[in-house]
Amino acid sequence: MGRPKTRADLLTAAAANYEKLNTCISGLTEQEMTTAFDFSGDMKKKEAHWKRDKNLRDVLIHLHEWHLLLLNWVHANQKGDRKPFIPEPYNWRTYGDMNVEFWKKHQNTSLEDAKRMFQESHTGVVKLAESFSDEELFSKGVYTWVGGSTLGSYFVSVTSSHYDWAVKKLKAYKKMVPVCKTCK
Repeated sequence: MGRPKTRADLLTAAAANYEKLNTCISGLTEQEMTTAFDFSGDMKKKEAHWKRDKNLRDVLIHLHEWHLLLLNWVHANQKGDRKPFIPEPYNWRTYGDMNVEFWKKHQNTSLEDAKRMFQESHTGVVKLAESFSDEELFSKGVYTWVGGSTLGSYFVSVTSSHYDWAVKKLKAYKKMVPVCKTCK
């Protein structure tokens, strides 16, 4: 399936990749869920997240915090409180620093809490997406606060695309150690 262009496609892709991620997670043992990722030996993994996210909790918290970015952004702008998607003092050039702050903020969050928070924020994002029409989600210019993109592209980014990123990260972990037999 290509990148979603309708609400139905968005919801289907979000649900499918959410399920794929949860299936992958359910294939991990308790020890594997808390074992630190170590991608330092793979020189191809240069992006910051390969060093930042050190375990399953970190990955789930990252997803959760990006859900919250979307939820807070949409709700604030719907109320007329014009806010950018990336909150100050960050911007699209410095959002990596924001991701590090999310990571730091949750170093004492338990894996169980991270799972619950991720599930709850996923549900919130899906419910919010369901409240918009195809035109509101995928036509440019509907909401001035979205800028030159579409609202739906933000929903796709924080759901199906981000879940796909998480599955790829777990698959890379699987290659390091014999884990997640359902991540194939």
